[in-house]
Amino acid sequence: MSRPQPDRPMDERRTKKQPSIVTRGLRRLEFGLLIVATSAVRAVPVAVASDVMAAMWRTIAPLLPRHARALEHLEHAFPELPAERRRWIARQMWGNLGRVTAETIQLDRLVADPSRFEVTPAGLETLSRGRDGAVLVSLHMGNWEVVIQAANAAKLSSTGVYQTLRNPLVDDWLQALRAPLYPGGLLPKGSATARQMLGRVKRGQVVAVLGDLRESAGIQVPFFGRPAYANPFPAMAARIGGVPMIAGRVRRLEGTRFVIDAVEVPVSHTADRIADVHATTAAMHAQFEAWIREAPEQWMWAHRKWETKQAGRRARRAVAAEARADALSAGSSEE
Repeated sequence: MSRPQPDRPMDERRTKKQPSIVTRGLRRLEFGLLIVATSAVRAVPVAVASDVMAAMWRTIAPLLPRHARALEHLEHAFPELPAERRRWIARQMWGNLGRVTAETIQLDRLVADPSRFEVTPAGLETLSRGRDGAVLVSLHMGNWEVVIQAANAAKLSSTGVYQTLRNPLVDDWLQALRAPLYPGGLLPKGSATARQMLGRVKRGQVVAVLGDLRESAGIQVPFFGRPAYANPFPAMAARIGGVPMIAGRVRRLEGTRFVIDAVEVPVSHTADRIADVHATTAAMHAQFEAWIREAPEQWMWAHRKWETKQAGRRARRAVAAEARADALSAGSSEE
């Protein structure tokens, strides 16, 4: 049986150099290992897989380099909290990410049980304002894979965007799990998709985007007291399309039970379109920050939201230079 292919814009399907035999072999091996691992996860109930994966990630992830980055970000965001509390938040974050991994592998089974989800009445009312078109934005919180359940409950036919993976076999497999949640289709991230999504918004359709990841080619807005790199596309699409921006979040109650809510983010409309995009993107991040502060252990702290690669290198060089200066100063004082 052939794997379902994700909905891709035609100009994204360019002829590319064929991968080498070694590359194709490694991709098949990676895909085979994935199938073995996911088969084991799918051999047990969703709740059991979620619990086990959470325990594994809480144990292993703090030993990895990204844990230090998460703690650094938490210290900037919550300087008033004791260090032990921040470490607890980081461990629980890894546990939540472990749960999301297991739940994504069983996404079809997870969403087939409506008792696991509660959409707040206020959230449904807010989403109903998008019947004539909307930009839905969400963040990597709780289990963000299922936030679209609220839009479906509100009878919105949404088109989603996803980040393609390097291994096309794995990419096709993962999108086959996600695609049924998006009646309007699931498109790969890229410039062609951005144009297509903008066209859909202008025609009064609904598009859904995760808006909290770093976009080094984007703009900077305040986020937890520091400038953060953000994707301006959701704000631009809402302003140009003249449609509401609706932010949604998934909050994990316990185990594999969730509550989903939504609020409308004000879209700035003045004579200055660039300023409007900045203001709306900042308002979106202010809403994200408010939600994250309510349950910081459910958000993804380990990604580079506050730096580009270049900024990160500059920061590391500055830290190293400062350390050398301190060492020299200490040596001089000893003399």
